[in-house]
Amino acid sequence: MISKLDKNAVRKARHDRTRRHIVGTNERPRLNVYRSLNNIYAQVINDETSHTIASASTLDAEIKGQLEGKNKKQAAQLVGELIGKRAVEKGIKLVVFDRGGYLYAGRIAELAEAARKAGLEF
Repeated sequence: MISKLDKNAVRKARHDRTRRHIVGTNERPRLNVYRSLNNIYAQVINDETSHTIASASTLDAEIKGQLEGKNKKQAAQLVGELIGKRAVEKGIKLVVFDRGGYLYAGRIAELAEAARKAGLEF
């Protein structure tokens, strides 16, 4: 019998492979994205100090009220705008994008484009 692949295990392996090369520094922190079934989360992380500089998700109070009647891609756009705004407020313009092993499509791409429009460069 052929066993079914665990998609999350494959994603984690892909993420581990890319994380060997993607490191957030003090000058250029890492913009990490995690996508669950219903929500999406983004963090700007300095890996040298293991410190989260800014974070945003669909569970934030600022976004929660705006999600009524929106689909998941539109919710990802709101999170991208919010993480971009919060990072720029902290003085961060340059980041390294860590897509978390997810393919650069759909919600991940929407979040990245919205973060770029908000002022982040990657």
